[in-house]
Amino acid sequence: MLDDAALLSLEHQLHFAEVVGEHNWSVDLREQRFEFTGSRNLTCTRVHLLGSAAPGPQSWLWAWANPTGYPESLTAASAKVRDFGRQYGIPELASAEVPFSALPGRSADFRLEPARVAAMLLDAAKVVSGVWTYYHADVGRGTRAAFLLEHPEFQLPRPEFPRVMRILQQAVTEAPLTDHRRAIHSYARLRGLGAAFTPDRSGLTITGPDFTIEAAFDPHGRLSNLTAQNTPPSAR
Repeated sequence: MLDDAALLSLEHQLHFAEVVGEHNWSVDLREQRFEFTGSRNLTCTRVHLLGSAAPGPQSWLWAWANPTGYPESLTAASAKVRDFGRQYGIPELASAEVPFSALPGRSADFRLEPARVAAMLLDAAKVVSGVWTYYHADVGRGTRAAFLLEHPEFQLPRPEFPRVMRILQQAVTEAPLTDHRRAIHSYARLRGLGAAFTPDRSGLTITGPDFTIEAAFDPHGRLSNLTAQNTPPSAR
């Protein structure tokens, strides 16, 4: 799920940063209102509280299980993720509280921090909910509250060659992908691009409105080569 989400999530978060710019934020959970102020003022049209990651207990608490008793409409996205986890046997998504130690990325010499946990579970939730913009922030004593946010301006523009290439290159070098082949194919499919594997799945052709990208993979599914051709509409 994290591979499926990685590249499209990255593109949405880059777009989100461009939309809101330098900002302050505020949220009223009872009124379900999330606002950004600063470079520009923007009030989200829908707010989904997903959960919170706390450094004290070293655990993530899903919003549907929070004893505060938030409105059901605020926590519905987290409940949808819970139901998906139960259906497919994914305890990290189905359990009310999840220890950081149960999540991928932890090792003997690397301790997961709340910000990374929040981002990880937000990415997984994007695949289930279909809401692709998130925000997480410190709400006191190192605890991170995690939200999925909706606004018309958060929708991605038409896929363009420079942006798509940037996403592919940045994700492969920076994102903690386990399967490059799956991640890139999922991105192309979710972005509405053409995506065709070679018979042995060692190559993937991605086609967009004015570009073609060829991705080659090694036997372990890692990207080994990336070539592209930008075809202006007038030349097609």
